[in-house]
Amino acid sequence: MSLRTLNSPGTANTRRVLGVMCAGMFLVLLDVTIVNVALPSIGHNLRTDSAMQQWVVDGYVVAIAGLLLAGGAIGDRIGHRQVLLAGFAIFGAASLACALAPTVGVLIGARIVQGVGGALLLPSTMAVIVDVFPDRGEQAKALGSWAAISSLALPAGPLLGGLLIGWLGWRPVFWINVPLTIAAIVATLAVVPARPRLPRDGRLDIPGLVGFVAGLGGLVCTLISAGHHVGWPILSVSIAVTIAGLATVLISARRSTHPILPLDLLGRREFLSPNVVALTMNLVVNGMLFAGMLYLQDVQHYSPLAAGIAVLPLAVPLIALAPVSGRITGRRGPRTAIAAGCLLALAGMPLFTQLGSGHGIAWLLAGFTLLGCGAGLVTASSVAAVVRATPPDRSGLATGVSNTARQVGTATGVALFGAIAGSPASDHFVDGIHLLALIAAALWTGALVVTLTGVRRR
Repeated sequence: MSLRTLNSPGTANTRRVLGVMCAGMFLVLLDVTIVNVALPSIGHNLRTDSAMQQWVVDGYVVAIAGLLLAGGAIGDRIGHRQVLLAGFAIFGAASLACALAPTVGVLIGARIVQGVGGALLLPSTMAVIVDVFPDRGEQAKALGSWAAISSLALPAGPLLGGLLIGWLGWRPVFWINVPLTIAAIVATLAVVPARPRLPRDGRLDIPGLVGFVAGLGGLVCTLISAGHHVGWPILSVSIAVTIAGLATVLISARRSTHPILPLDLLGRREFLSPNVVALTMNLVVNGMLFAGMLYLQDVQHYSPLAAGIAVLPLAVPLIALAPVSGRITGRRGPRTAIAAGCLLALAGMPLFTQLGSGHGIAWLLAGFTLLGCGAGLVTASSVAAVVRATPPDRSGLATGVSNTARQVGTATGVALFGAIAGSPASDHFVDGIHLLALIAAALWTGALVVTLTGVRRR
């Protein structure tokens, strides 16, 4: 199959490729949201505290965020089809290990390996879509569809997790990935063509990659440790690792021919700004989802399934508005959709300050609704803004940066929100959510300013 035939917008071939790429993204995001509802069951079954439960989420996300840039760069060098196949295989094998984990330490280790597979999948799914939809209008619509379908992971995770946990326990939450990844490998082999290799000189920036993983892991460890008052010895080490890791990234970025952190791209305001907004969105959405699931199950004593249903006001508008965002971006450029999304999400933050230990579910649902509407408009438009600000021959690296920003937001959001809210058994947990709502409002205000000053109109 020729790339010219494949790139004809709207053909059956492009639709099949888009479907497989959406499935890959869906799988990776599903394992962020499905685990949130499983955390209380995992904690009870494996007898672990809330700090280790945070690592069950963040071990996965830190691995994804830390390695996404490498995944995009590797895809640019050897072809995104090969990277997709490797990502699905690693993800499926690690999911099996998670399902069999006898202790929380083994589970966290397997989740980290899962994250390695996810880091290979995410940038390649976006890069393939960009390749097969070169027209900007069609590209924006395709990315909108990609965002909408992949966003199904938000409601599907808690709902599916609630059903599986209620019937069979938490381990099938991971078992289910095994047949899905096998099917995805078969579909990739059948419909995704091999992309011609682009000539690349130089080696992968290993020092920068190691520094980025260490720096991000140290930051998350610092936030979680501070929130659970582990003491200064551990905090001092994690802070030192964070500083050393991030310093290594910056030094390597200035010396390496092909740095893992593309300072030249990040130096462009039109490229950096939508990534900052995407990071903010994931930080608030996933942080509030993490705290909200603990509030629903441990404070309001909802069942896992009922808690999953309560996420629908967040998830449904996020899904419904993603293609709308793509159409707005195709016609008017990304700034309009991103700014509108920031305003809607900002309007929802004060509602979370009304939550109480004995009431507040209506306020939670209303806040989730506005947050979902805002995120639905921001998701596809921010991706389109990143792509438009990037040279075509660096699409893999650029989409790697975009997804890295999102996953850094998720990792720091879970760590930060968990640290500030504290244990659900504490009398100060609900007060912590009130404070988080105010912090989130300030973050959305900053994202709006960044959008108006840094994101392209068209």
